[in-house]
Amino acid sequence: MRAVAASPSRLGNALSWWPAVLLGALVLIAIFAPWLAPMDPDRQNLLARLKAPGFEARGATYVLGSDELGRDVLSRVIYGTRISISVAVLSVLLSGVVGTAVGMAAAYLRGWVETVLMRLVDIFLSIPAILLAIITVAVLGPGFINIILVLALTRWPRYARVAYGQTLSIADRPFVTLARAMGATTPRVLALHILPNIVGPLLVVATLEFGLMVLFEAGLSFLGLGVQPPTASWGAMLSTGRNYIATAWWIATFPGLALFLLVLSANMIGDRLGDLIGKGR
Repeated sequence: MRAVAASPSRLGNALSWWPAVLLGALVLIAIFAPWLAPMDPDRQNLLARLKAPGFEARGATYVLGSDELGRDVLSRVIYGTRISISVAVLSVLLSGVVGTAVGMAAAYLRGWVETVLMRLVDIFLSIPAILLAIITVAVLGPGFINIILVLALTRWPRYARVAYGQTLSIADRPFVTLARAMGATTPRVLALHILPNIVGPLLVVATLEFGLMVLFEAGLSFLGLGVQPPTASWGAMLSTGRNYIATAWWIATFPGLALFLLVLSANMIGDRLGDLIGKGR
Protein backbone atom coordinates (compact mmCIF):
# COMPACT_ATOMS: atom_id res chain seq x y z
CA MET A 1 0.00 0.00 0.00
CA ARG A 2 1.13 3.50 -0.76
CA ALA A 3 1.34 6.02 2.07
CA VAL A 4 -0.93 9.01 1.68
CA ALA A 5 0.91 12.29 2.23
CA ALA A 6 -0.81 15.02 4.18
CA SER A 7 -2.06 17.80 1.94
CA PRO A 8 -0.48 21.24 2.39
CA SER A 9 -3.86 22.69 3.36
CA ARG A 10 -4.40 20.13 6.14
CA LEU A 11 -0.87 20.63 7.39
CA GLY A 12 -1.38 24.39 7.39
CA ASN A 13 -4.66 24.07 9.30
CA ALA A 14 -2.98 21.84 11.89
CA LEU A 15 -0.09 24.24 12.35
CA SER A 16 -2.44 27.22 12.64
CA TRP A 17 -3.89 25.76 15.83
CA TRP A 18 -0.70 25.43 17.83
CA PRO A 19 -0.47 29.11 18.95
CA ALA A 20 -3.97 28.87 20.42
CA VAL A 21 -3.14 25.58 22.11
CA LEU A 22 0.08 27.02 23.52
CA LEU A 23 -1.61 30.17 24.78
CA GLY A 24 -4.42 28.12 26.30
CA ALA A 25 -1.88 25.92 28.07
CA LEU A 26 -0.10 28.96 29.50
CA VAL A 27 -3.40 30.41 30.69
CA LEU A 28 -4.23 27.11 32.43
CA ILE A 29 -0.79 27.12 34.04
CA ALA A 30 -1.46 30.63 35.35
CA ILE A 31 -4.87 29.65 36.74
CA PHE A 32 -3.72 26.45 38.41
CA ALA A 33 -0.28 27.67 39.48
CA PRO A 34 -0.75 26.76 43.19
CA TRP A 35 -1.47 23.14 42.23
CA LEU A 36 1.15 22.84 39.47
CA ALA A 37 4.13 24.42 41.22
CA PRO A 38 6.15 21.70 42.97
CA MET A 39 7.40 24.10 45.68
CA ASP A 40 6.65 27.43 47.28
CA PRO A 41 8.15 29.93 44.81
CA ASP A 42 9.39 32.15 47.65
CA ARG A 43 10.89 29.42 49.84
CA GLN A 44 14.63 29.89 50.19
CA ASN A 45 17.22 27.17 50.68
CA LEU A 46 20.70 28.65 50.74
CA LEU A 47 22.27 25.19 50.83
CA ALA A 48 20.73 24.53 47.41
CA ARG A 49 21.53 27.88 45.75
CA LEU A 50 22.64 28.01 42.10
CA LYS A 51 22.10 24.30 41.55
CA ALA A 52 21.74 22.99 37.99
CA PRO A 53 18.50 21.51 36.62
CA GLY A 54 17.76 18.06 38.06
CA PHE A 55 19.44 18.70 41.42
CA GLU A 56 17.88 16.90 44.40
CA ALA A 57 17.94 18.05 48.00
CA ARG A 58 15.92 16.89 51.03
CA GLY A 59 13.72 14.73 48.83
CA ALA A 60 12.85 17.61 46.48
CA THR A 61 13.92 17.80 42.84
CA TYR A 62 14.75 21.17 41.31
CA VAL A 63 13.67 20.30 37.76
CA LEU A 64 14.83 23.62 36.27
CA GLY A 65 17.48 24.30 38.88
CA SER A 66 17.58 26.89 41.67
CA ASP A 67 18.37 30.59 41.79
CA GLU A 68 20.78 32.63 43.89
CA LEU A 69 18.61 32.19 47.01
CA GLY A 70 17.94 28.49 46.50
CA ARG A 71 14.39 29.02 45.23
CA ASP A 72 12.94 26.59 42.70
CA VAL A 73 13.14 28.12 39.21
CA LEU A 74 10.28 25.97 37.86
CA SER A 75 7.90 27.15 40.58
CA ARG A 76 8.87 30.77 40.01
CA VAL A 77 8.39 30.45 36.24
CA ILE A 78 4.93 28.97 36.82
CA TYR A 79 3.91 31.78 39.19
CA GLY A 80 5.50 34.32 36.85
CA THR A 81 3.06 33.13 34.19
CA ARG A 82 0.20 34.23 36.45
CA ILE A 83 1.69 37.72 36.90
CA SER A 84 2.44 38.28 33.21
CA ILE A 85 -0.95 37.09 31.95
CA SER A 86 -2.91 38.92 34.68
CA VAL A 87 -1.17 42.22 34.01
CA ALA A 88 -1.54 41.83 30.24
CA VAL A 89 -5.23 40.91 30.34
CA LEU A 90 -6.25 43.66 32.78
CA SER A 91 -4.21 46.36 31.06
CA VAL A 92 -5.57 45.35 27.63
CA LEU A 93 -9.14 45.46 28.94
CA LEU A 94 -8.70 48.84 30.62
CA SER A 95 -6.85 50.48 27.73
CA GLY A 96 -9.26 48.94 25.23
CA VAL A 97 -12.36 50.26 26.99
CA VAL A 98 -10.93 53.77 27.39
CA GLY A 99 -9.44 53.99 23.91
CA THR A 100 -12.54 52.59 22.17
CA ALA A 101 -14.85 55.00 24.02
CA VAL A 102 -12.65 57.98 23.14
CA GLY A 103 -12.30 57.03 19.47
CA MET A 104 -16.00 56.31 18.98
CA ALA A 105 -17.04 59.54 20.71
CA ALA A 106 -14.65 61.61 18.62
CA ALA A 107 -15.82 60.12 15.33
CA TYR A 108 -19.54 60.21 16.12
CA LEU A 109 -19.87 63.60 17.82
CA ARG A 110 -17.44 65.44 15.51
CA GLY A 111 -16.88 69.18 15.99
CA TRP A 112 -14.85 70.43 18.93
CA VAL A 113 -15.14 67.07 20.71
CA GLU A 114 -13.36 65.37 17.81
CA THR A 115 -10.67 68.05 17.72
CA VAL A 116 -9.93 67.93 21.46
CA LEU A 117 -9.98 64.14 21.80
CA MET A 118 -7.90 63.37 18.72
CA ARG A 119 -5.31 66.03 19.56
CA LEU A 120 -5.04 64.39 22.97
CA VAL A 121 -4.46 61.07 21.22
CA ASP A 122 -1.76 62.69 19.06
CA ILE A 123 -0.01 64.04 22.16
CA PHE A 124 0.10 60.61 23.83
CA LEU A 125 1.27 58.94 20.62
CA SER A 126 4.11 61.43 20.26
CA ILE A 127 5.65 60.31 23.58
CA PRO A 128 7.64 57.03 23.51
CA ALA A 129 5.48 54.47 25.32
CA ILE A 130 8.28 52.95 27.40
CA LEU A 131 9.49 56.41 28.47
CA LEU A 132 5.98 57.43 29.49
CA ALA A 133 5.60 54.15 31.40
CA ILE A 134 8.89 54.62 33.26
CA ILE A 135 8.04 58.21 34.21
CA THR A 136 4.54 57.28 35.38
CA VAL A 137 5.77 54.33 37.45
CA ALA A 138 8.41 56.57 39.00
CA VAL A 139 5.62 58.94 40.08
CA LEU A 140 3.00 56.39 41.19
CA GLY A 141 5.46 53.84 42.51
CA PRO A 142 5.88 50.17 41.51
CA GLY A 143 3.31 47.50 42.26
CA PHE A 144 0.76 45.22 40.60
CA ILE A 145 -2.12 47.72 40.40
CA ASN A 146 0.09 50.63 39.39
CA ILE A 147 1.73 48.68 36.58
CA ILE A 148 -1.72 47.91 35.13
CA LEU A 149 -2.72 51.58 35.30
CA VAL A 150 0.56 52.65 33.73
CA LEU A 151 0.30 50.22 30.82
CA ALA A 152 -3.32 51.19 30.18
CA LEU A 153 -2.35 54.87 30.24
CA THR A 154 0.36 54.40 27.63
CA ARG A 155 -1.56 52.16 25.20
CA TRP A 156 -5.16 53.45 25.01
CA PRO A 157 -4.42 55.83 22.06
CA ARG A 158 -3.91 52.89 19.69
CA TYR A 159 -7.44 51.65 20.32
CA ALA A 160 -8.72 55.21 19.97
CA ARG A 161 -7.15 55.53 16.51
CA VAL A 162 -8.66 52.26 15.29
CA ALA A 163 -12.09 52.96 16.81
CA TYR A 164 -12.05 56.47 15.37
CA GLY A 165 -11.33 55.30 11.82
CA GLN A 166 -13.80 52.43 11.95
CA THR A 167 -16.57 54.58 13.41
CA LEU A 168 -16.08 57.24 10.73
CA SER A 169 -16.56 54.57 8.06
CA ILE A 170 -19.99 53.49 9.32
CA ALA A 171 -21.35 56.53 11.23
CA ASP A 172 -23.30 57.75 8.19
CA ARG A 173 -24.60 54.41 6.99
CA PRO A 174 -28.38 54.03 6.60
CA PHE A 175 -28.93 51.80 9.63
CA VAL A 176 -27.18 54.32 11.89
CA THR A 177 -29.13 57.23 10.38
CA LEU A 178 -32.36 55.29 10.82
CA ALA A 179 -31.56 54.58 14.49
CA ARG A 180 -31.00 58.30 15.10
CA ALA A 181 -34.22 59.22 13.27
CA MET A 182 -36.15 56.81 15.49
CA GLY A 183 -34.92 58.66 18.58
CA ALA A 184 -32.08 56.42 19.73
CA THR A 185 -29.76 58.19 22.14
CA THR A 186 -26.07 58.62 21.40
CA PRO A 187 -24.94 55.96 23.93
CA ARG A 188 -27.49 53.52 22.48
CA VAL A 189 -26.37 54.13 18.90
CA LEU A 190 -22.72 53.70 19.85
CA ALA A 191 -23.26 50.58 21.95
CA LEU A 192 -25.85 48.71 19.87
CA HIS A 193 -25.28 49.84 16.29
CA ILE A 194 -21.66 50.93 15.89
CA LEU A 195 -19.64 48.91 18.40
CA PRO A 196 -20.74 45.46 17.12
CA ASN A 197 -19.59 46.48 13.64
CA ILE A 198 -16.11 47.60 14.67
CA VAL A 199 -15.31 44.99 17.33
CA GLY A 200 -13.41 42.77 14.87
CA PRO A 201 -10.52 45.18 14.17
CA LEU A 202 -10.42 46.07 17.86
CA LEU A 203 -10.00 42.40 18.79
CA VAL A 204 -7.04 42.16 16.41
CA VAL A 205 -5.45 45.16 18.10
CA ALA A 206 -6.14 43.65 21.53
CA THR A 207 -4.44 40.35 20.69
CA LEU A 208 -1.35 42.13 19.38
CA GLU A 209 -1.35 44.50 22.35
CA PHE A 210 -1.52 41.53 24.71
CA GLY A 211 1.95 40.40 23.67
CA LEU A 212 3.23 43.95 23.91
CA MET A 213 1.84 44.31 27.43
CA VAL A 214 3.66 41.14 28.46
CA LEU A 215 6.91 42.61 27.13
CA PHE A 216 6.31 45.97 28.81
CA GLU A 217 5.59 44.33 32.16
CA ALA A 218 8.73 42.21 31.86
CA GLY A 219 10.77 45.25 30.85
CA LEU A 220 9.58 47.35 33.78
CA SER A 221 10.14 44.46 36.19
CA PHE A 222 13.60 44.00 34.69
CA LEU A 223 14.31 47.64 35.60
CA GLY A 224 12.91 47.15 39.11
CA LEU A 225 9.80 49.28 38.38
CA GLY A 226 7.26 46.47 38.05
CA VAL A 227 5.97 43.84 40.45
CA GLN A 228 8.26 43.88 43.46
CA PRO A 229 10.19 41.00 45.07
CA PRO A 230 9.71 38.42 46.38
CA THR A 231 6.77 38.03 43.97
CA ALA A 232 7.87 35.91 41.01
CA SER A 233 8.07 37.86 37.75
CA TRP A 234 9.74 36.85 34.52
CA GLY A 235 11.31 40.29 34.10
CA ALA A 236 12.76 40.27 37.60
CA MET A 237 14.10 36.74 37.06
CA LEU A 238 15.80 37.89 33.86
CA SER A 239 17.30 40.85 35.71
CA THR A 240 18.71 38.58 38.41
CA GLY A 241 19.78 35.89 35.97
CA ARG A 242 21.96 38.22 33.90
CA ASN A 243 24.38 38.41 36.83
CA TYR A 244 24.80 34.64 36.77
CA ILE A 245 24.55 33.95 33.04
CA ALA A 246 28.05 32.44 32.90
CA THR A 247 27.66 30.15 35.93
CA ALA A 248 23.88 29.60 36.27
CA TRP A 249 22.41 30.04 32.79
CA TRP A 250 19.09 28.43 33.76
CA ILE A 251 17.99 31.36 35.94
CA ALA A 252 17.52 33.64 32.94
CA THR A 253 17.04 31.06 30.18
CA PHE A 254 13.79 29.44 31.31
CA PRO A 255 11.81 32.62 32.10
CA GLY A 256 13.14 34.09 28.87
CA LEU A 257 11.90 31.06 26.95
CA ALA A 258 8.49 31.28 28.62
CA LEU A 259 8.29 34.98 27.75
CA PHE A 260 9.19 34.21 24.14
CA LEU A 261 6.54 31.51 23.79
CA LEU A 262 3.78 33.62 25.34
CA VAL A 263 4.44 36.65 23.15
CA LEU A 264 4.90 34.52 20.02
CA SER A 265 1.62 32.68 20.51
CA ALA A 266 -0.31 35.93 21.16
CA ASN A 267 1.18 37.63 18.09
CA MET A 268 0.47 34.67 15.81
CA ILE A 269 -3.13 34.52 17.03
CA GLY A 270 -3.45 38.24 16.30
CA ASP A 271 -2.09 37.77 12.77
CA ARG A 272 -4.41 34.83 12.15
CA LEU A 273 -7.42 36.75 13.47
CA GLY A 274 -6.54 39.70 11.25
CA ASP A 275 -6.40 37.42 8.19
CA LEU A 276 -9.78 35.89 9.02
CA ILE A 277 -11.44 39.28 9.51
CA GLY A 278 -9.88 40.55 6.29
CA LYS A 279 -11.23 37.57 4.34
CA GLY A 280 -14.68 38.03 5.86
CA ARG A 281 -15.02 41.52 4.46
